[in-house]
Amino acid sequence: MVKIQASIGTETILSSPRELSSFLESVERRAFKQSVFAVRDEEAALDIVQDAMLKLAEKYGDRPAEELPMLFQRILQNTIRDYYRRTKVRSMWTTVMSSLSGKDEDDDHDPLESIEAEQTGLLNNTPDGALQQAQILTVIEEEIAKLPARQREAFLMRYWEDMDVAETAEAMGCSDGSVKTHCSRATHTLAAALTAKGIKL
Repeated sequence: MVKIQASIGTETILSSPRELSSFLESVERRAFKQSVFAVRDEEAALDIVQDAMLKLAEKYGDRPAEELPMLFQRILQNTIRDYYRRTKVRSMWTTVMSSLSGKDEDDDHDPLESIEAEQTGLLNNTPDGALQQAQILTVIEEEIAKLPARQREAFLMRYWEDMDVAETAEAMGCSDGSVKTHCSRATHTLAAALTAKGIKL
């Protein structure tokens, strides 16, 4: 057992590596079931639990043993929310690309403003759809890296960070119109890249 002396003269007992390991073993199965229920995907649930355990060990592994259950639950719930956020945002990318198919939008048009949240994830209803979405996302992520810096910055803030136009404009130090222009050009460039690779949405 590791102990440290607090400044006020009282003793704080920190968890030992053995206690941390024991706690993680005891909570792993319950956490997995909780995650499966939340995300409906066993592989994703396993990744979530492992990620949450790693975060607990790295950031709070030396905290008192009695604090570990609450800390772990907080980390687990945050990790589940992050999973949903990534899934939603990535699904939205494919929806944005689909909405641009065959359209010639103005430079100041922000596609996100015309897309309903209910439309996201449409490709993910079947195994084939999930595979298609994964392939499309791989291409999109590769092409994002090739965008001009300002377009990439605006695109990621809007579609990855889920910031609105005003928040993005403030962060980038530009006008709302400039944000819309950057986003529109970025999405059209990405849509063209998909078309060039033979991917049709």
